[in-house]
Amino acid sequence: MPKTADYIVNRLREWGVHRVYGYPGDGINGLLGAFDRAEGDPQFVQTRHEEMAAFMACGHAKFTGEVGCCIATSGPGAIHLLNGLYDAKLDHQPVVAVVGQQKRIAQGTHYQQEVHLETLFSDVSEFVQSCMHPAQVRHVIDRAFKTALTTRGVATIVVPDDIQDEEAQPAPPKTHGAVYSSVGWSQPRVLPNTDELRRAATVLNEGHKVAMLVGQGAAHAEAEVIETAELLGAGVAKALLGREVLDDDLPFVTGPIGLLGSQPSDEMVMNCDTLFMIGTSFPYAEWLPNEGDARGVEIDIDGRMIGIRYPMDAHVVGDAKETLKELIPLLERKSDRGWREDIEENVRTWNRILDDRAGQNFEGLINPQAAAATLSPLLPDDAIVTADSGSSTNWWARHLKLRKGMRASLSGNLATMGPGVPYAIAAKFAYPDHPVIAFVGDGAMQMNGMNEMITVQRYLSQLDHGSPLIFCVFNNQDLNQVTWEQRAMAGDPKFPGSQSIPDIPYAKYAELVGLRGIYCEDIDGVTDAWQQALASEGPVVLEFKVDAEIPPLPPHIKSEHGMKAAKAGMKDSEKMGLAARGFRQKLAEVYENLPGRG
Repeated sequence: MPKTADYIVNRLREWGVHRVYGYPGDGINGLLGAFDRAEGDPQFVQTRHEEMAAFMACGHAKFTGEVGCCIATSGPGAIHLLNGLYDAKLDHQPVVAVVGQQKRIAQGTHYQQEVHLETLFSDVSEFVQSCMHPAQVRHVIDRAFKTALTTRGVATIVVPDDIQDEEAQPAPPKTHGAVYSSVGWSQPRVLPNTDELRRAATVLNEGHKVAMLVGQGAAHAEAEVIETAELLGAGVAKALLGREVLDDDLPFVTGPIGLLGSQPSDEMVMNCDTLFMIGTSFPYAEWLPNEGDARGVEIDIDGRMIGIRYPMDAHVVGDAKETLKELIPLLERKSDRGWREDIEENVRTWNRILDDRAGQNFEGLINPQAAAATLSPLLPDDAIVTADSGSSTNWWARHLKLRKGMRASLSGNLATMGPGVPYAIAAKFAYPDHPVIAFVGDGAMQMNGMNEMITVQRYLSQLDHGSPLIFCVFNNQDLNQVTWEQRAMAGDPKFPGSQSIPDIPYAKYAELVGLRGIYCEDIDGVTDAWQQALASEGPVVLEFKVDAEIPPLPPHIKSEHGMKAAKAGMKDSEKMGLAARGFRQKLAEVYENLPGRG
């Protein structure tokens, strides 16, 4: 007779799971045996760490729209999952985690590796349940998947060691208390309230300077967003999780917003009289209009999140695509296109500023902006690009222009270090024929990315499908984003004791584990390095030795931060380089805004 562990693995497959990311341990021995007997469907993918397994499950969910699945043993293995699961929770991705537990008879005895997992996972999970009987497993799994899909969140299933080895009971006895569940779920149509929709149309029609801000909730509403922007004469800024919503080549797309954002986005949002947010929970009030300066309309599928980022005049709860379809007939095309023309001119100016900044070189070091800008026109049409958290994220956000059909993501709301590499691996597993490129700082690469090169080597036959898998490492020997934050926010100089990190030969490490490594330290070699990497048919670690002193300038510098940065700079061991680079980067902006330019 099949064991409960076999039933669990088969039920995962019935829910459409064909790949489970995890790491072994004795708390899931029964499940590991079941994966072996399943003969690769679902496949158990052995990562180097449980945190990476959870990141890969989140990445799978982000790029496929399906439920991502990860597995870990009891105690420490379960604890290791948490950071990746919080990434899924905060970015609203459906993930199911299966974790082992000590035998039922031992629970409550302070047994080795005994952790109260329901308490541990209660905050990260929309649903968490321990299976205490084989007949319970069926409805626990089914409810976990239904909950993850419905809430776009995390669901956790806890399976004690002894339960896994008991005889499966797929059909509970027909008795009081028994529950019979089924595999299946369907995406609902979430339609807006008609009166609120009319209120939204009135506000938007009365506005003269409409700024649109879209996030990942608008991912399937590209045509509707474009039509709305055309009617309203609006520009469209994109939160980082909404990068793939619209083509960056559209003249009214102002690019990213916020600290990592663009000047056109900043100028548009700060000078608008109407703010229209669609499918985003962008949290930073300092990059939104002052309260009272603009009227607001928001579309969000989650009523819990409506109107909590900026005071709104119309709170439209509904699916972005369905709602915009009903809103568009109520909108009036604005005859005055002056606002739109100004936005488009600002976008053109900004693109020239980015080109100028990327073209600046100092002392032979590679400008990290150039590494990103050079890739932009070389990106294959069906590329998937991921980013880690760090200063390289600035260049990924600003200099990498996405075209229609490209995919992109990063850790948006948790903004954790570590997911760039596992996201890319999960994307390549899901879409083996697509080029996949990860932007990773050397800090994140040392933290956990290097270990996952071993995972890449182990599954080389599945990840090498004639299209590149590139891990682009920005090597500056500095935890650079935090270094700049210390200068601008705390007024402190760089503290080498916390910020400097060892210089590791990442390209050579790739070769050591059997992958291809490409190293570039010469600005004149950047194009050739990218072309070599993109021509590769297998995984590549592309290492750029980049300048750590190029400042990730925000769209506008607050006086408070400017004063603190100046104070820090006076005491900084790198003050001469900082001054020269900061001045020339700012000068590019001043030059492009001179009368008559362009």
